[in-house]
Parts: sequence; C-alpha cells; structure tokens
Amino acid sequence: MNETTAIPADAALLTWVDQAPPALRPFLRLMRLDRPIGTWLLFWPCVCGLVLGAIASERPFSTWHDMYLAALFAVGAVVMRGAGCTYNDIVDRDIDAQVARTRGRPIPSGAVTVRQAWLFLGAQLAAGLAILVQLNLFALEIGAASLLLVAAYPFMKRITWWPQAWLGLTFNWGALLGFAAQTGTIDAADAMLYAGLFFWTLGYDTIYAAQDKDDDALIGVKSTALLFGARAKDWVLGFYTAAFALILAAGFTEHAGWPLAFVLIAAGAHLLWQVHTLAIDDAARCLKLFRANRDTGALIAAAFLLSSWIW
Repeated sequence: MNETTAIPADAALLTWVDQAPPALRPFLRLMRLDRPIGTWLLFWPCVCGLVLGAIASERPFSTWHDMYLAALFAVGAVVMRGAGCTYNDIVDRDIDAQVARTRGRPIPSGAVTVRQAWLFLGAQLAAGLAILVQLNLFALEIGAASLLLVAAYPFMKRITWWPQAWLGLTFNWGALLGFAAQTGTIDAADAMLYAGLFFWTLGYDTIYAAQDKDDDALIGVKSTALLFGARAKDWVLGFYTAAFALILAAGFTEHAGWPLAFVLIAAGAHLLWQVHTLAIDDAARCLKLFRANRDTGALIAAAFLLSSWIW
C-alpha cells in the first residue's frame, strides 16, 4: 500500500509529519502526531488540575516550579497519548481494518508490524515513567493507577454501549494527577473538576463516535452515538450542562471567584454553539465540532488561570 492511501481518513493533510523521514512517518502517525487534537484534550485537564492545586494552596499559578510541572505535563500528554493510541491500535487492528475512517492507520495498512508497535509502545511507556518519577510519591501512585484505565479502554466498545464514559475516566485523569502533583492529595473540589471534565468528554466523544455509526453497527462495535441515535443532540446538551455546572462548582469550592465564572461563560457559550450546530448524521460536521473542543479546553484552563492570577 502506498503512503498516500495509508493516511487515515480523518488525519490532517500536509502536516509536519509528512516532511519527516519516511521511515519515521508511520510511527509518528501511530502516535497521532498528525492529529494533535487528542493531545490537547489530554493536556487541558492537566492544566486545570495544576492550577486548581495552586488555588487550593492559596497562591497564584506563577512559580518556576509551576512552569516546570506544566512543561512536564505537556511532554507527558504527547507521550502518553501516543502510547495510548499505539496500544489501542494494536488491540483494535482487526476492527480498524473494517472501518473506512481507520483502515489507513499504520498497523492495519501494514506500514507498522504488530511486533514493531509493541516495541514502540514500550519505549513510550519508559519515557512516560521518566516523567512520572519526577513527581511526588502520591502523584506517582495516581499516575500509575491510570494504566489500568488505559489497558481496559480498547475493550469497552466490545462490551458496553458506553465506551465514551470509560474514555472520560481515562482522558481526564490529568486533573487528578495535576492536583496531586501540586498538593500531594485529592480533595472534593478536584473530584468535582474530574467529574465535570468526565461529562465534557462524554459529550465530545459522542460527537466523535457519530462519524463511525454505520461501520460500527455493521461490525458490532458499540458507542453512545449508536445508543442515543436521533436523540444524541439532546444527550450531548445534557452532558455539557453537567460539565459546566460541575467545573464551576469545583472552582467555587476552592474560592476561585468571579474571574473563573466570567471566562467559563465563554466556554459554556462555545459548548452551546457546538450543540446548536451539531448535525449528528454529518460526519464532516461532527469531526469539525469534535476538534473545536481544543478551544473549549483552552477556555476552561484560561478560566482557572485568570482566577489564580486575579483573585
């Protein structure tokens, strides 16, 4: 198979990955570096957890140590998102070969062998461990626990209509880890933040899953998009409403103050725009709205940052 046909259908075209040495390109695509949206969606909960931890410690998020932690989590988001995608593609290689959007991924297309993928996964996990051991012991334990969620995730679509819920638990673990890295603990506010981000993920990943509804139905893979059917838009609105309320409550529990609410209104408006323009049977529209959640996450993180600096 030539390289052009091996590019996944939802990958961005003409990215820096296309300029990399040919031998590296399949591995960069295995990490989804040609589709950075997943890294952003993994990173923003980390930022929120880190900043909420600073607020809980009654100080602004502004020290050199804060910047160091943010840099660690940024690199960690790239590495661990790549590791998760590599593992997911190993497990799902037979399913991916049957789905139009995913059959061009490196493993089902033959660009990377399963053995090569396992070795590459080991290297990524080693890099992730090197980052994790720089945190306090409690944070290290919290980070290690996330591997249980990651390991189980690819199998959820086979056994439950709610794999998006499992992704919500997994993808927002950084909110717990970031808070633990700052404070050495987890409190009620951080738990509410995690819950709010969980519902956010339920919403945007239902939108994402709508792209594959037809193929998923044919091969027997489950998703909330299939479960909700024509009512998916109403469910997404409910998920986003719960997300907004819980994230706002998390900030107020730690006395984040009015700057948080002010910017969160912008994030809430962005979520409402997504629901208003959602056409659940339009795959291109669903992909666009899914990717727009990079900006939603940035607005949520900005709300916590602004509150930390002003309040």
